[in-house]
Amino acid sequence: MSTLAPTRRRRTALWIAAVVAVIAVVAAGVALMLPSRYLPWDTTAFPDVDTSVLSADQAKIVELLEAEHRDQRPGTFYAEGIEEPWCADFVSWVMREAGRPLSNPNSGHWRIPGVYTLQEYYQSQGRFEEVGGGYVPTVGDVVLYDNSSWVGQHTNFVVAVDGDTVTTVGGNEFGRIRVHTVDWASDSAVVGIGRLEA
Repeated sequence: MSTLAPTRRRRTALWIAAVVAVIAVVAAGVALMLPSRYLPWDTTAFPDVDTSVLSADQAKIVELLEAEHRDQRPGTFYAEGIEEPWCADFVSWVMREAGRPLSNPNSGHWRIPGVYTLQEYYQSQGRFEEVGGGYVPTVGDVVLYDNSSWVGQHTNFVVAVDGDTVTTVGGNEFGRIRVHTVDWASDSAVVGIGRLEA
């Protein structure tokens, strides 16, 4: 039996280990550079929100978001059984359950399945605020993102505000309901805010 086989196996094992190490380093570097909303895990637990200082509508939205974050139902639950990207469906469902139903500008139905149509809805209601216009988001507002990011169009709710940073809760973030922080004023993918209040 040749002594080359163990040497070759050892070299192959070292080569595989080196490739795995390089992939791990690259993945860690990419994760550090990406905004938290692009990462496949929650960056924070559901925030402690003092609902006593919120309006009844804001408090109800936070209560619903906390329950849905805990329960992690499938996207089809919010999309009336339809298999589709469901971030806007999630926003529509929460707003309906909070007693503030949206109205699809194309059908009049409570569910708005597309982010662009959701933006059209807020614009038609005079409740859309572009980034840079001086508006500061508040709890219960909806953040709208364009498709310039690698995750495409997206939307989620504001549950806390700290200067230019908001804590958001959204559906269909890597297939789950997740909590993130976003620098809404400087994140180039944020196109605007859908205001809760008129």
